[in-house]
Amino acid sequence: MLKGIDEYLTPELLRALAEMGHADQIALVDRNFPAYANGTEVIDLPHSSVADVLKAILQVFPIDTFPGNPVIHMLKDDGDPGPALATCREIWNSIEGRTVEELGLDRHGDDGFYARAKCAYITVRTGETAPFACYLIPKGVI
Repeated sequence: MLKGIDEYLTPELLRALAEMGHADQIALVDRNFPAYANGTEVIDLPHSSVADVLKAILQVFPIDTFPGNPVIHMLKDDGDPGPALATCREIWNSIEGRTVEELGLDRHGDDGFYARAKCAYITVRTGETAPFACYLIPKGVI
């Protein structure tokens, strides 16, 4: 055990975050996301919410500031981003101290969320029950 490290920052997650380079993406997803079909390493945090894990990750992980490399969020089929986005937006904007660039994508298609998530460095699957609470977050620099 380490002092001052959030409980959601497991050894496996800290290792992956440290290995990532500039612009690599972490997929932070809800419990319904097909994480193991994605082809990336999966870290399961089944007793957590997306918001709690996001707060923990952003303690050590800078979000990219490069224009055109936004946080990507999944959209419902009707274009609605789902109920979790407002809370997550508040968290990343507050921790980053700026308005973080965002892009909403449909699930399917050649450039949809599922296709882009296959390129994530790591997938962190939470126990989030809110639907469509799925995000791709690009790593920035310190």
